[in-house]
Amino acid sequence: MPSPFPGMDPYLENPGLWPDVHHEIISVARESLNGQLRPKYFVRIEERVYISDEGDPGRAVIVPDLLIAERLEGTGVPFEPGGVATLEIADPVEVLLQEEIREARLEVIDRAQRSVVTVIELLSPTNKYRGSRGQENYQEKRKEILGTPSHLVEIDLLRAGDPLFAHGIIPHDYLVHVSRASRRPRATVWPIFLPQRLPVVPIPLRPEDPDAKLDLQSVLSTAYDRAAYDLEVDYRADPVPPFSAESADWAGRLLQAKGLR
Repeated sequence: MPSPFPGMDPYLENPGLWPDVHHEIISVARESLNGQLRPKYFVRIEERVYISDEGDPGRAVIVPDLLIAERLEGTGVPFEPGGVATLEIADPVEVLLQEEIREARLEVIDRAQRSVVTVIELLSPTNKYRGSRGQENYQEKRKEILGTPSHLVEIDLLRAGDPLFAHGIIPHDYLVHVSRASRRPRATVWPIFLPQRLPVVPIPLRPEDPDAKLDLQSVLSTAYDRAAYDLEVDYRADPVPPFSAESADWAGRLLQAKGLR
């Protein structure tokens, strides 16, 4: 069953589901690009790694059950003064004080030179959560890429959090940003609204080669079908994050028309 939405499915943005969605989109996008780019180029999945500790404000959106306390073996021993149990000694628990977080991205590799031609980032909730370790790590890596000869493509399919660009762009729900190394600091952006189909994104390569084409809507549709998200998503409920008032009215009518509400 396909997603009922013509573009991005906002129900896939739920932080509890997003890690799986992110994985599936990355996998499908790599398959699509490798089919176009071989044999001169190939695409690999690489990871950004950072540590999230208990002081990280972004922990709440990494995964809902990241901080799980586990009971140690054994049970509490009751305190029995005079042979009468009046107090119970608390059982110890183990808590996760820090976690190594890995976020996947795609890199287009020049096969002959073994160099990174293009980096493709798909943003995660923590990349947009103000003050989080994930946002700090993402911004650092972003600056590094923008200082190299590599192109950068950023795909933001998340409505919540800090936007990639705070000024100069109309309000939007989603965004695609393509930064060609030869044109910096100029770049191209696609502000996208919830009712719109996702664009075909040009993936820049070496100057002598035409852009590859990443049909983002096709990638999302394939990922949705492969992962059977229709069996998991409850379209009768509100999404997380919630709709704006305007989007709620549009989405409600759409879902009712498709018999999902």
